[in-house]
Amino acid sequence: MTKTNIFDYFEATAKRLSDKLALSDGKNAVTFGQWFDYAERIGSAIIEATGRVIRRPVLVFVDRRIETLVGFMGVVASGNFYVPIDCKMPAERVRHIINVLDPVAALTLSDADDAILGEAGCKCTSFRISELWMHDTNRVALADVRGGLIDLDPVYCIFTSGSTGVPKGVLIPHRGMVDLGRWILGRFDLAEDDVIGNQAPFYFDGSVKDICICIMAGATMHIIQKKCFAFPKLLGQFLNDKKVTSIWWATSAVILTANSGILESNPPKHIRFVTFGGEAMPAKQLSQWRRAVPNAVYVNLYGPTEFSVDSTYYVVDRDFAEGESVPIGKHCENKCVLVLNEDNKPVAVNEPGELCMRGSGLALGYYNNKARTDEVFVQNPLHDLYSDKIYRTGDIVKYNERGELLFVSRKDFQIKHMGNRIELGEIETAVDSISGIVSAACIYDKPGEKIVLYYVTADGLDRDIINLIKDKIPKYMFPNVCFRLPKMPYNANGKIDRQELKRAYEAT
Repeated sequence: MTKTNIFDYFEATAKRLSDKLALSDGKNAVTFGQWFDYAERIGSAIIEATGRVIRRPVLVFVDRRIETLVGFMGVVASGNFYVPIDCKMPAERVRHIINVLDPVAALTLSDADDAILGEAGCKCTSFRISELWMHDTNRVALADVRGGLIDLDPVYCIFTSGSTGVPKGVLIPHRGMVDLGRWILGRFDLAEDDVIGNQAPFYFDGSVKDICICIMAGATMHIIQKKCFAFPKLLGQFLNDKKVTSIWWATSAVILTANSGILESNPPKHIRFVTFGGEAMPAKQLSQWRRAVPNAVYVNLYGPTEFSVDSTYYVVDRDFAEGESVPIGKHCENKCVLVLNEDNKPVAVNEPGELCMRGSGLALGYYNNKARTDEVFVQNPLHDLYSDKIYRTGDIVKYNERGELLFVSRKDFQIKHMGNRIELGEIETAVDSISGIVSAACIYDKPGEKIVLYYVTADGLDRDIINLIKDKIPKYMFPNVCFRLPKMPYNANGKIDRQELKRAYEAT
């Protein structure tokens, strides 16, 4: 049978590897056979409660527990799509998501989740995930629902706010998720003997890679608890005790691990792949990893939520000097990238332009938000001969002489300061290259016409930033104000929280 959706792959793996460990969170664990059985029970309960509605949103409260992933697949079994809700998400944000979605059901983990639903005014049917594990399986209803689904039907919806601060629900079809998994497994030769160390939160699209590898290859996924990143010695021990072979982490987590010292004291002994994405990887921390774990393959992954997680990749094949940008590489298989200038023409080498994408990874748009969808999911401007939608990422990139894509900045990180057009990311790269700098981020005070730099140092001491970057960037790019922080704020997706930095600056 041709596999057209992620549940087809899930079923095939569950039959092939029924007794193999699939998921573990340190407290509980399930085999592939158990996971599939629980998912069908949950799917049956949702079908029964909703009257067999399909292609509708179901909220799933998530934490670092196996119940989260059991809930996801239960929703998929019901013919609907799952919407991850962080169990620590403020009620106001949950209320906004509910107003956008009008969900048909919700799956919760605790009384606290139920309370959040109540505060947010959710009227849909809600279930406790663990209580549905004993629900009767209705195989006739499950087969009937699955028989009517196609690869363009939605599988999940992840809310992302980006630079606007207003959450948007990015709707991804089965085709996008399956295509991502096929590429990862084929390109990196992953199989059932691989062991995944999951770091990405399940409300973050980076976790979709872990889920695809687990379900499609039959690899075991160990969910790493937050305490391991708070106490890095535990992380080093965890990676070795579980014999983790592959990590698909946010760049911030890879940097944190490098800065912690555990790569020298207790380097991972079994890792074959170290992949990172979400933000630019500084050459300094990448070099630390490569020295400590020299036999691993290092991959820089890039892609927006709106294009099924990853769109380009770069397999690290050379050393980089501190301050040098690590490329985001070339397009993933079956995905096409376009780099367009302000005239919507393809750029020349070293000419910055907006990165646009077309192909099977394209999202279905923003759920219940046609106006915003139509702004960024547009007709390919290179022709008007047939419908050919692309996604405009808002990211500025350029090709180097090797034909590799380099991330330059965000459109909204590009400023006009004292008559000069400046990419704030270029300033950050220069500061990141300074010895002892752990992280750096710039914001722009437009009314005051000031470039504001925030930075964190390893020893907690101030640096003479201007003197240390004067030979790296032009004078007109020097920050006007510099603040050292004890630690950099990060948002739920593991990216530097620039909105929080702006609020902090405005409060000074």
